[in-house]
Amino acid sequence: MTEIKQGNPAVVGLAGFGMTTLLLQFHNLGWCGTGVVFCAALVLGGAAQLIAGLQEFRCGNNFGYSAFTVYGAFWIALGLIWLVLDLQSGVDTFIGPHLKVTHLDIGFFLLGFTLYTAIMWCASLKIHGAMAFTFTTLLLGFIGLDLVFLLDFKVVMTLTAIDLILCALSAWYMMAGIVFYQVFGKPVLPMGKAWL
Repeated sequence: MTEIKQGNPAVVGLAGFGMTTLLLQFHNLGWCGTGVVFCAALVLGGAAQLIAGLQEFRCGNNFGYSAFTVYGAFWIALGLIWLVLDLQSGVDTFIGPHLKVTHLDIGFFLLGFTLYTAIMWCASLKIHGAMAFTFTTLLLGFIGLDLVFLLDFKVVMTLTAIDLILCALSAWYMMAGIVFYQVFGKPVLPMGKAWL
């Protein structure tokens, strides 16, 4: 019986993560509005990563399963937070007057994901250099966003956005490495040695 070859779900998860992260940084730099980020957050960052995460479960990859599923949920939650913020401006909405989101609330939301990212960062150090770099920039990016939203330290927003653009491009680099490896039949983009 011939074994059916399956695709690597990481190519979808990394593509969705990279695209949505990139678009959000374009917004944080003032280059685009939240509309495109909202849509990408629900579909690419959210749904696509959730699907990739569930497929990583079938592959037995706990790191990919956790990362893609949790960050997919992050993007969906962020999109819903923006929706609540938008609905807050109305007087009578279906969500009622008690469901509110403040600047500080978003800071604590981000802090929770900073702590999760710190755990994943530790694991990434044992995978390969590209993964370690991606999670290092992601952790630094979350710390920067914590400073902006929890301490109102807005001066770091531009630096944080640049850091997270590097994170997004690094995720795409890993995606490209997986795709190119199958297409060309050999490693094309080196991932580097594990940092630990």
